[in-house]
Amino acid sequence: MSKLLKPGTYFLEGNIACAEAALLAGCRFYAGYPITPSSELMHHMARRMPEVGGVFIQGEDEIASIMMALGGSAAGLKSMTATSGPGLSLMQESIGLAAMLELPVVIVDIQRAGPSTGIPTLMGQGDIMQAKWGSHGDYEVVAYLPSTPQELFDITIEAFNTAEEYRVPVIVLADKIIGQMYGRIKVPDHSEIKLIERKKPAIPPEKYMEYLPYDSRELIPPFAAAGDGYRIHMTGLMHDDRGYPNLSQEASWKLVTRLVRKIRENARKIAKWEEHWIDDAEYLIVAYGSVSGPVKYATKKAREEGYKVGLFRPLTAWPFPGWRIEELDNSDVIKKFIVIEVNMGQIYHVVREYVRNAEVIHVPGAPGYLPEPQRILSYIKKLCR
Repeated sequence: MSKLLKPGTYFLEGNIACAEAALLAGCRFYAGYPITPSSELMHHMARRMPEVGGVFIQGEDEIASIMMALGGSAAGLKSMTATSGPGLSLMQESIGLAAMLELPVVIVDIQRAGPSTGIPTLMGQGDIMQAKWGSHGDYEVVAYLPSTPQELFDITIEAFNTAEEYRVPVIVLADKIIGQMYGRIKVPDHSEIKLIERKKPAIPPEKYMEYLPYDSRELIPPFAAAGDGYRIHMTGLMHDDRGYPNLSQEASWKLVTRLVRKIRENARKIAKWEEHWIDDAEYLIVAYGSVSGPVKYATKKAREEGYKVGLFRPLTAWPFPGWRIEELDNSDVIKKFIVIEVNMGQIYHVVREYVRNAEVIHVPGAPGYLPEPQRILSYIKKLCR
């Protein structure tokens, strides 16, 4: 049996780095369907999964693939699938089911230009809102925003930990540039990689109720996998603590508020972001993913020319660190928030929710095309007046 990727420095494509990180995180079940520009990830998993004692299945489509991944999770395995925008659309009903059943699963979305078939071979940032609101009803997911192959590697491990800890579907929102870019990947000593496993029940099977957190201070119930000797009952219907369908107002309120609270009340623990040149900034650029690379370069150049501009880079789209945006807005120093993204306005609308004093400006980009640093610099000089 082949070993996991050894500690050291590698030069890897982002999709391959993501796959290897998943294996290091303990992923042992992968089900997927090929779609540009994420297919390399699936192809790599098809070869590597048997080598580490895992299971790989190619589904007949994206719907089958994510349902297989949920089945793998129900059986107790860390499970994963990967896709791009059109495939994520097909997975939405099952993402809602994962939230309802509280099945940990990692979904990697290598975004491309849309809508519809769009431009399969070019990048996009059009799936931000779909990641959170794609399925119906009230639920919460976690969605990460890596910007480099190294971050995609690191965040993939974190995504598995978050999924296992909170029993929630987690989406990694990369894009074509990150997924197919080659970069230096540093793999730490395996002993330094913190892995979180889902909490198992510590009570006799006859006392176990599948959706009941036994500590009143907790919001995440312990997980018994199929075959562990515990009675389990999983349904997409509204259910009680036993997992039995219960359509009463009391059961509906108790279950759905807990599904939402377990993420919202831990948002400050889960959310991640970076700040650059914030201390004296009068104008704050908000950018994420692959776009944040040229934006950071242009922001630095603008500062060298005397513009008081900073950069705020969210690493999680959901939960979004809106409280930090509020703090920066309430400082009364920042005059404008400038959101630069390759869509017609998604994170822009989120930032607007938290800003009451400053002006919020959106700089959209054509789907498929990373804005050039010099063009961004021109935007900054024009808007930072």
